[in-house]
Amino acid sequence: MKKDNNDILDGILLPEDLRKLPISQLPEVCDALRQTIIQELASNPGHFASSLGVVEITVAIHYVFNTPYDRIVWDVGHQAAGHKILTGRRKQFPTYRHLKGLRPFPSPEESEYDTFSCGHASNSISAALGMAVAARMNGEADRQVVAVIGDGSMSGGLAYEGLNNVSSTDNNLLIILNDNNMSIDHSVGGMKHYLHQMHTSRMYNYLRFRTSQRLVKWGILNDSRRQKIIRFNNSLKSLLTNQQNVFDGMNIRYFGPSDGHNVVELVTTLRQIKDMKGPKLLHLHTIKGKGFQKAEENPTLYHAPGKYDPNTGEQIHDPANGLPPKYQDVFGHTLLELARANDKIVGVTPAMATGCSMNIMMNEMPDRTFDVGIAEGHAVTFSGGMAKDGLIPFCNIYSSFAQRAFDNIIHDVALNRLNVVLCLDRAGIVGQDGPTHHGAFDLAMLRPIPNLTICSPMNEHELRRLMFTAQKPDMGPFVIRYPRGRGVLTDWQCPLEEIPVGKGRCISEGEDTAILSLGPIGNIVVEAVEQLAKEGINVGHYDIRFLKPLDEELLGHVGRKYRRIITIEDGVRRGGLGSAVMEFMSERGLHPEIMVLGLPDNFVEHGTPEELYRITGLDKDSIIKVVRK
Repeated sequence: MKKDNNDILDGILLPEDLRKLPISQLPEVCDALRQTIIQELASNPGHFASSLGVVEITVAIHYVFNTPYDRIVWDVGHQAAGHKILTGRRKQFPTYRHLKGLRPFPSPEESEYDTFSCGHASNSISAALGMAVAARMNGEADRQVVAVIGDGSMSGGLAYEGLNNVSSTDNNLLIILNDNNMSIDHSVGGMKHYLHQMHTSRMYNYLRFRTSQRLVKWGILNDSRRQKIIRFNNSLKSLLTNQQNVFDGMNIRYFGPSDGHNVVELVTTLRQIKDMKGPKLLHLHTIKGKGFQKAEENPTLYHAPGKYDPNTGEQIHDPANGLPPKYQDVFGHTLLELARANDKIVGVTPAMATGCSMNIMMNEMPDRTFDVGIAEGHAVTFSGGMAKDGLIPFCNIYSSFAQRAFDNIIHDVALNRLNVVLCLDRAGIVGQDGPTHHGAFDLAMLRPIPNLTICSPMNEHELRRLMFTAQKPDMGPFVIRYPRGRGVLTDWQCPLEEIPVGKGRCISEGEDTAILSLGPIGNIVVEAVEQLAKEGINVGHYDIRFLKPLDEELLGHVGRKYRRIITIEDGVRRGGLGSAVMEFMSERGLHPEIMVLGLPDNFVEHGTPEELYRITGLDKDSIIKVVRK
């Protein structure tokens, strides 16, 4: 793919420069912006296809609206690469997702153009409505607020809670629905089909708009009559088109669907509707990966493709020969293996079938796997319902997204002691996706909940055996957390054997100091202990395995034998393994000196896992320094 001339972007430092251009030049701006994204992300991997799909929407919004005074609230911020480039960050864009560089998602701490944090999905309507109400109450009636939602996030329940409030609150909010039939994998569910089939007459909307302008001019249409007239118009449109529009039914003016890649038409439409009173929704059809053939053909693969050739589109893979598999792939293959042997097992994922490798089971057993869309709370409660009547759901959710299902885990699974296997992928530090995606809080979040079993495997063999254990009868709610990326074993296909619940294991005995680890971070401890042994320092190392229930026999032994204990976990220090060990020792009258290593009480920035482990004191050298002290 030939690199286009980007001279036109050289003159656009901020959106105010964009607004000086004639509308006829906007297609050229879009082409240059798209080529910049393609060229930069080829060697600097990040979320790719989603940002290509909203180039025209991004340009049109900043052209029509007076940003940053007017508020633009992005949903699923992996769409916002073009937004960053147009808002004063083009020269910094090569640092995108690098340590100390541009953040992976919009953040108010980075730019005044980023009005709200948006690493997760479905929050834009609620946040934008809050801003619209604040503008009215602050006497800023001229401030426009736009929510850009889509890329699958309309399947999230929070979006509908927001819409419900929008329909009953005095506001002039504009919601732009980027309908690309995708989240990461293809969107699913009734709303996907509804949006695809929705249609409305452009002539109808034009006549409606012009009529409303005349009615206002003649003094017939005022705010007190507006809602009644809107309801009458909506009923009339439903009768004429033989279609009930869910947005019109909520008294939200609906426009579209329109071509989301015609930037001139988009500008014209936005200019026509932006000053209309009351809430509005503009429905736009887009293509995820637009302008890059490989991404258009396979938007799931090119959601975040890693490195690729910007000319051919081919992915550039690091050689994997002889390397251990990714934890997610071990999960996917093991789940299929278990499901073949146990017909009660089903799989549930909230729009992450490929990301968590549940697609391995889905390809062979589509009737026993369920992609519920971006709806983590529903995924957990849906799993609970199946478990209530005898099935064994393996519900796979990224750790940071499981925060959205906290109440469902308590109320709908733990309280009922249901045998749901909650598999938390991407637990701990995840790297360049940064603070919205680090799985930092699951251990501290879930440990206080009664009836849960919480464990973390140190390697791929342990993951397989814990999954095998979890599907045994009457296990109750069972949480297995594991990290992003590769494991440590190339011979990962071990026999499936049950691990006694609540039992840890001794990796090595020591003399004065013991390290208690939970999960794969124990492999870093092994390296540190081996290095210390070469220096004549013999340190005990114990793989706790289960945060809940704790191995009381093992902890009692450690508390009596060792004067010093170091706990280490790939999660926040407060409330996790370290807290549990200190509580245990205090309750048993044991008083070893305890140091807790884990993630600090602040949001960890983005960077490579190696960089972040070093910064947070969880790398091998940091562990060695702590022991030497």
